[in-house]
Amino acid sequence: MKVLMLTPYLPYPPSSGGQVRSYNLIKNLAKKHQITLFSLIKSEEEKKYIFELEKFCREVFVFRRPRKPWTIRNILRTGFGFYPFLVVRNLSSEEKKMVSKKLLEEKFDLIHAETFYTMPHIPETKIPILLVDQTIEFQVYQHYADSSSFWFIKPFLYLDVFKIKFWEVRFWRKATRVVAVSENDKKKMLMLEPNLRVDVVPNGAGEDLLNLWEKRRIDFKKPIVFFQGNFSWLQNTEAARILAKEIFPKIKEKIPKAVCRIAGQGADEKISDLRRGEIEICDLDIFDTEGVKKFYSEATVFVAPLKGPGGTRLKILGAMAAGVPVVTSRVGIEGIEAKEGKEVLLRDEVLEMAEAVVSLIKNPDLYRKLTRNARKLIEEKYSWPKISQKLDKIYQEVGGGERKS
Repeated sequence: MKVLMLTPYLPYPPSSGGQVRSYNLIKNLAKKHQITLFSLIKSEEEKKYIFELEKFCREVFVFRRPRKPWTIRNILRTGFGFYPFLVVRNLSSEEKKMVSKKLLEEKFDLIHAETFYTMPHIPETKIPILLVDQTIEFQVYQHYADSSSFWFIKPFLYLDVFKIKFWEVRFWRKATRVVAVSENDKKKMLMLEPNLRVDVVPNGAGEDLLNLWEKRRIDFKKPIVFFQGNFSWLQNTEAARILAKEIFPKIKEKIPKAVCRIAGQGADEKISDLRRGEIEICDLDIFDTEGVKKFYSEATVFVAPLKGPGGTRLKILGAMAAGVPVVTSRVGIEGIEAKEGKEVLLRDEVLEMAEAVVSLIKNPDLYRKLTRNARKLIEEKYSWPKISQKLDKIYQEVGGGERKS
């Protein structure tokens, strides 16, 4: 089957959550399908990774978007246009023209749009469109708007949330089929648009982190309380601040030698003010996959006090795969079939989360139980080959004759 796939990022190197997902799906789907990939890049430097994707894709085309989203042009286009900022910052007129040209030159069986904000690049067409929404975006921005302490910008934030919701739901309707990454997201989509056809294709854990299992060396005398994420995402910044300011001090009272390590893309820009004493803030370059593996291999406990909605958290699946026990919130575990006390510890309050971390570090039997059960769950349900089989089945159904009525 010939597939035209659009992603809002280059899927290599697989460092951020979206890149990990797209790269692993492409790698597995390419065994049965011919994929032509259209991706956005932020810098010319990223072009050196195109050859890694050409190993699996028939063709790869890349298009520039601004490295920094908050350009005067983007702000003006958002303020005086119909599209929300999220769409504007990921919009390329060059890509839009090239997609139209490619669809005239070649016959494709299916268009795969990864995230709703790639959809404006697709012209009117009879080719079936599969839209994959990695999270329900308007809910993420709604949470940020609700939580913002800057009252004077709240009206503008809520206006943008309204625009995101309008276009997100509109593009769901335009697609032939929609894919969510969790049952919770599927239910929310159907509440907003009951006539949608929605499938669930969850996220997974990559081989790079699965292979860390045997290599980890755990130091219980000087434990590392770890959180990792892309801090361009609002919910990750919020979680990092809760961990550093509220949870870790309570852990430190019980385990004085503990270290808090928070790492990820944009850490220096977004959360450098948290750096002090035993709180390490480690900025990771978007290309630094080895750094990600190093931090997971050294971590004692992965703590994710997530409050905002956000699909399925690859960072949590990664920790479970690597053998790092997870303490997170009920929001954080959404979309992952992990049970409290068996594969993870679920706590919503700051004090309870700190106590759970301390109990894990001081109880080797509980530590081993959680890590072994979590690893087993990953192998059974969240390996990329198995997840790719689910998506392949949908490809066959949608590209094999199903059309938007």
